[in-house]
Amino acid sequence: MMRIAQVSPLYESVPPKLYGGTERVVHYLTEELVKMGHEVTLFASGDSETSAKLVSVCPRALRLSDGVIEPIAHHVFMLEKVLQRASEFDIIHFHIDYIHFPSARRTRAPHITTLHGRLDIPDIYNLYREFRDIPVVSISNAQRTPLPFANWIGTVYHGIPRDLYSPYLKRGEYLAFLGRIAPEKRPDLAIEIAIRTGMPLKIAAKVDNADRQYFECKVKPLLKHPLVEFIGEIGEGEKNEFLGNAYALLFPINWPEPFGLVMIEAMACGTPVIARRCGSVPEVMKDGVSGFIIDTVDEAVRAVERVDSISREGVRAYFEERFTSERMAGDYLKIYYSQMKTVKMAA
Repeated sequence: MMRIAQVSPLYESVPPKLYGGTERVVHYLTEELVKMGHEVTLFASGDSETSAKLVSVCPRALRLSDGVIEPIAHHVFMLEKVLQRASEFDIIHFHIDYIHFPSARRTRAPHITTLHGRLDIPDIYNLYREFRDIPVVSISNAQRTPLPFANWIGTVYHGIPRDLYSPYLKRGEYLAFLGRIAPEKRPDLAIEIAIRTGMPLKIAAKVDNADRQYFECKVKPLLKHPLVEFIGEIGEGEKNEFLGNAYALLFPINWPEPFGLVMIEAMACGTPVIARRCGSVPEVMKDGVSGFIIDTVDEAVRAVERVDSISREGVRAYFEERFTSERMAGDYLKIYYSQMKTVKMAA
């Protein structure tokens, strides 16, 4: 039995009430580790729901709280609470980017950090150069590309509970787009693909304030097409039906996607994925099995026409083989033990 601290971002609850990737993965990992018999302490917002011991430093997720002006202040406060109790844990698993790096460098407690976001940002280059001693985990090998010099100690693909979604083995009649309305997610391409194939498209996505102008100027005018239905942001309880009833999920991204949780959510529902060859896509997808990997809109249109060749049972089987939370937790446990051994040998 291991004593494990999971340190989550505070922007969303664990699990999120609506949209949220990192906090959702933290939830799946935490619950699986508890199920395996480990003693887990979760540092997260107070409205989180967990089988672990919850330590909260703010009553509600910051994105849903009125009046939050300085979110970093809440994270620094949480970090202090974690470090005050560092000796209670065999390993501390951070999911909060790099804010803890200076403190983590000075603690004797074994720790790892999973990096959940994009790393091709010039502003962070010198920071990661400085903190090359901090042990970090990638969520895809492609994610590492901008920072090959970082102290990578493993890659762990995301996983979700095997029984979270039920497979829908009957083909749906619409295409689906799920996630965020953002330039890098290319909802405009999803709309173009749907129109060219003559199939209805349902868009279930949130609009962050940072992307509000993009939505109003670029996407909203396209929603007038009779084939397009904008549903808005949906929660966990609505995903199975939304994805399971879809003919295929469109994932026409145009950025170095670190992982793409929605791809494996669709696979768990038995729904084929049509994804653009960017970032992690070639690692997560298996062309011709879980769907199709495409490079252009023309290829995406042809892929939609070939979806009938994909076995929905096969899509679900591929998910069960590679992307369950049980597999994810097992991979992390191997890294935990390895890092504990490394710290002990260096002491």
